[in-house]
Amino acid sequence: MRAWQLIQGTTGRMALACAVVVSVVLAGAVHASALDYPKKVIRLVVPFAAGGGTDVIARQLAAHMAESLKSPIIVDNRPGANGIIGTELVAKAPPDGYTLLFVSSPHSVNPSMYPKQIRYDTLRDFAPIAQAATSGYILVAHPSLGVKTVKELIALAKTRPDQIDYASGGSGSSAHLAAELFKQMAGVNLREIPYKGAGPALIAVVSGHTSLVFANMLTVKPHIDSKRVIALGIASPKRSAALPDIPTIAESGVPGFSADAILGMLAPAKTPRPIIDLLNAEVHKAMRTPGMAEAMKKVGVEEALSTPEEFGRTIEAEMNRWGKLVRSLNLQLE
Repeated sequence: MRAWQLIQGTTGRMALACAVVVSVVLAGAVHASALDYPKKVIRLVVPFAAGGGTDVIARQLAAHMAESLKSPIIVDNRPGANGIIGTELVAKAPPDGYTLLFVSSPHSVNPSMYPKQIRYDTLRDFAPIAQAATSGYILVAHPSLGVKTVKELIALAKTRPDQIDYASGGSGSSAHLAAELFKQMAGVNLREIPYKGAGPALIAVVSGHTSLVFANMLTVKPHIDSKRVIALGIASPKRSAALPDIPTIAESGVPGFSADAILGMLAPAKTPRPIIDLLNAEVHKAMRTPGMAEAMKKVGVEEALSTPEEFGRTIEAEMNRWGKLVRSLNLQLE
């Protein structure tokens, strides 16, 4: 009996030792693989159509990172379902660093807006790499409304409840949620006029069919410069470097208001940490190049770099913030 126990004990210790060796070897293999990274083309999925603000920044970032990494980075636009289609593709991709995702605010909004359509977990199925920037929206008005500031708009809206309309790119769009947040925080009642996308919503205001819209800098700045719309306020905590004379909505009578779009890069969950760290460093390096600074200024984007952990916490905080608004408005879509 004693001999059998000794044999069992020895066997157990050998098994444990073998397991430790295997773990070390596997960890070493993963690390070695990460050190060889990248060895082939990297695909950066943008879950929106080409030409928008998110796509412009993703392409500029990819070009700078590719030059530094000495490896091609191909931007792959996979639009549809408010970003869900492209995001799901990356969630199911191999966690090897060769399929990445560039996201903006819909990534944090979609879990509360489309709970039945999403077949991935926004937090568990992705490894944050880095937040790169923030993109603020601008609240603009058609000149016929007769207001030039946020304070004037609030005063007018309180005398005409539910009579002033605003354009949105559809229920749950960034412009829609920004406007609804503004209504709650400013204590006014505006009427939504939904359009099929941000482009048609802006055109409706430029043409005078609708009075107000929250629009991104890339598309609205030419109309501000030509005086076809009046910029009332920036929906960011601080003024934009591209339009420094336009006050923030927060400093114009709605303290604490912010509706920034969060731009950043993710990888599939379980991507090796050395690859995550390398990509984080490359995002930081690329975002601080003169070329990126010029590209960001043109589209009204501000640098906002982070560690992987900080970006993860930001995504979770944004999910909670917008989820609360979506639930209060009963905006869940089937």
